[in-house]
Amino acid sequence: MTDTAELPTVNREWHLVSRPVGVPKPEDFALVEADLKQPGPDQIVVRNKHLSVDPYMRGRMSAAKSYVAPFELGKVMQGGAVGEVVASNAEGVSVGDHVLHHFGWREYAVFDAKQAVKVDPETAPLTTYLGVLGMTGLTAYAGLLRTAVFKEGDSVFVSGAAGAVGSQVGQIAKLKGASRVIGSAGSDEKVKLLVEEYGFDAAFNYKSGPVSEQLRKAAPDGIDVYFDNVGGDHLEAAIGSLNLHGRIAICGMISVYNNTEPAPGPKNLARLIATRGRIEGLLVGDHYDLQPQFVREVGPWVASGELKYRETVVEGIENNLEAFLGVLRGDNTGKMIVTL
Repeated sequence: MTDTAELPTVNREWHLVSRPVGVPKPEDFALVEADLKQPGPDQIVVRNKHLSVDPYMRGRMSAAKSYVAPFELGKVMQGGAVGEVVASNAEGVSVGDHVLHHFGWREYAVFDAKQAVKVDPETAPLTTYLGVLGMTGLTAYAGLLRTAVFKEGDSVFVSGAAGAVGSQVGQIAKLKGASRVIGSAGSDEKVKLLVEEYGFDAAFNYKSGPVSEQLRKAAPDGIDVYFDNVGGDHLEAAIGSLNLHGRIAICGMISVYNNTEPAPGPKNLARLIATRGRIEGLLVGDHYDLQPQFVREVGPWVASGELKYRETVVEGIENNLEAFLGVLRGDNTGKMIVTL
């Protein structure tokens, strides 16, 4: 071993023990104590400091075929994490380095060094590499600018707008010259945050009345871009307000993730014929080529305070599951982070 600190022998990690039906239940998961393996050649050991929980993880708990492999039953789950290297058998990685990786849901992670990306806690807080400067930030950037082909002067509607992705979409649109940005959220407090802190032109609580009516009131001249994190009635409302040659980027559909039966589609899809509207799905993994451009442009906005962000922090590995369930309920404002 080229570089090491004293390691524990036991590691706490979350396992999926049964596949959830509908809303995930605590009994579908288990926090177990497992032996911590020693690193092999070219491997490192990382003490995780911050873990990410995200809506897409719900899909990985199902056995259904999807764009990413499902979690294995009886095995530790995965997710974004940042931590400190505490042992290294790899050239170029030293004890004390901080890295971003995808072996969360555990206290310590042992993996090949090539699967880690070094990050600098002096440049930005470590948690930002899981959110505003990480995967969620790139999702917002690529989805708005590439998938939705945003143009200066566009009117933009964002659902789930107080979440990690949605809040960044709206702010980037404003910074890029949107004529109007509208957001939906699930509480009056979040609506206030969107307008007063994030600079949205209008926002509404989707629980306060029909989404289609509230959107028409907030965007009387229609919308050119819809960034969808919710699906369901939000997607139908957006199609109803879409202007000529409008674009819809489908990032997520959190409203249907726990459904046990297929959700009905929008009843007004025929309107896309008249508007010549376009709907396109979005996976951040298709857009990692934009990462350098994203960091160059968004990093200074974050540093200057032009682009604001919130984090909801839950303490302790034992609360990792509850933090994830909270994301599905919409408990978080901005990025949900578990700090160990």
